[in-house]
Amino acid sequence: MVVVVNNLAGNLTLPRLGPECTVSADGEVTLDTVQMANAATIAAVGVRRGMPEQAVVVALATAFQESKLENLDNGDRDSVGLFQQRPSQGWGTVEQIKDPRYAAGKFYSALKKVKGWQEMRVTDAAQTVQRSAYPEAYEKWADESRVLAAALTGRATGAVECTVSGTPAVRGAEAATALLASLKLDWGKKLPSTAAARAAGLTVDVSNVNTGWRYAHWLVSHASATGLERVRFGDLEWHAPVGKWQPVTDGSAGNTAQVVAEVFS
Repeated sequence: MVVVVNNLAGNLTLPRLGPECTVSADGEVTLDTVQMANAATIAAVGVRRGMPEQAVVVALATAFQESKLENLDNGDRDSVGLFQQRPSQGWGTVEQIKDPRYAAGKFYSALKKVKGWQEMRVTDAAQTVQRSAYPEAYEKWADESRVLAAALTGRATGAVECTVSGTPAVRGAEAATALLASLKLDWGKKLPSTAAARAAGLTVDVSNVNTGWRYAHWLVSHASATGLERVRFGDLEWHAPVGKWQPVTDGSAGNTAQVVAEVFS
């Protein structure tokens, strides 16, 4: 299967092999499951740090340009990771930078120090952090990044759809425990203390619809590697083999106080 990232402004395409995720929120972006998981982690780190949605847009555009949202082992000179940060320039050790959460956190910390970044073009804000030899390059990813940010911060409903096939990487209670641990790593104290793993999956209590879709979209984004089979929120549910959000047909529809995730047994 060929997966294509569609640039709304320039029709730039990137060939990808593997399962696909489609994000629809005033535009459409298609990624492979590795890219999707990394994008969701970048967004989660921004939200839990209290950064506005525009910061998530800048971070995603930067990672698009620097690594195509892939956690690279190498790059120009000693650059590594999603943002191609360099140990020799004080970004951290190779091991630290290769952790997507650490790398995203360092990017947001640097962006926050830039005076007036909120009013800058995406490419100018990114360039103040990255100091790239190609300062205009980030702008071509601005449209895709806005689509992803709208979905991953929870402003869009049922916007992240990933098709997952084949044998689950992990199952049952082991999958549920690992899934909750990953949620906690990405979301930190933002994750409600009531979030709990069950033998068949996990539940996350949420205070509003926006927060619910943040977690629901994060779960779907990470489904491929976590043994996730189903996610339910409000009147919709996502099922791995189908990959689409569809109306809930049993009697449990309408619950917007809790995100429910089920893993393969």
